Amino acid sequence: MQIYLPIAEIPVDPFVIVFLGAAVGFLSGMFGVGGGFLMTPLLIFYGIPPAVAVGTEASQIVASSVSGVLAHLRRRTVDFLMGGFLVAGGAVGAVAGIFIFRYFREIGQIETFISIAYVLFLGVIGVLMLTESLRALLRNPDRPRQRRKHRSAGWMAAMPFAMRFRRSGLYISPIPPIVLGFLVGVLAAIMGVGGGFIMVPAMLYILNMPTNVVVGTSLFQIIFVTAIATLLHASANQTVDIVLALMLLAGGVVGAQIGARAGRRLKGEQLRALLALIVLAVCARLLFGIALPPSAPFVVEPA
Repeated sequence: MQIYLPIAEIPVDPFVIVFLGAAVGFLSGMFGVGGGFLMTPLLIFYGIPPAVAVGTEASQIVASSVSGVLAHLRRRTVDFLMGGFLVAGGAVGAVAGIFIFRYFREIGQIETFISIAYVLFLGVIGVLMLTESLRALLRNPDRPRQRRKHRSAGWMAAMPFAMRFRRSGLYISPIPPIVLGFLVGVLAAIMGVGGGFIMVPAMLYILNMPTNVVVGTSLFQIIFVTAIATLLHASANQTVDIVLALMLLAGGVVGAQIGARAGRRLKGEQLRALLALIVLAVCARLLFGIALPPSAPFVVEPA
């Protein structure tokens, strides 16, 4: 059975696409991540054009983030003021990312550009996660764990327009959140990711936000930034395939529920180590694809 994708312009097996959505949804539920950094490369491996994979995955992230934010809204763990500044920077970053995306597509290098961006992104994230998780696994269990110290944010309070973020308990300038949002917006447009892998650590260790509001606020900004990126991809690049997105969502919803249950059986350090190995495996596969010479370097077509 084959279903023709109108935007990707290729026939696909719907069971394979649903399985990919379920597999990434399983990992998302198990590890508590968005999964865009894995889904986009997997779609590329399957044969989906990279431009369509990026645009379509951004649309899927919007839907999955909405369900996560609803849960955090009930717990009142969303800083709307902080999220607003992150969205403001992310919107500008998404527009800038679309222009970069469109430029490389026009010169015919978008596939290589996306692959190189993913190799760098996944390589750095994977190494950092694996190092941190191995250090935690090898730590002496009898040694008490040190809590993360709340470092001073004096340099951010000294910047212009400093204000109080009551939900986060911070008094800082909105400039650092806007810059952070801008960087994540660029990533969302170019790579089809929500940016949670960068946003959450940055909110913890740079903005010094309390842990209980970080995830909810991150998901809040991801909804709007990825929605903007999706609309821009659909209007400017015509790379959002709604048929593909619906199949991925169908599998992802089921996989996320199963993954959430499976994740309760493993320790946090074990989960991060396993995820790091998966990330590095995808990175190695992309790197191999870049280094491998094409089977037909020249194509002859009628003028």
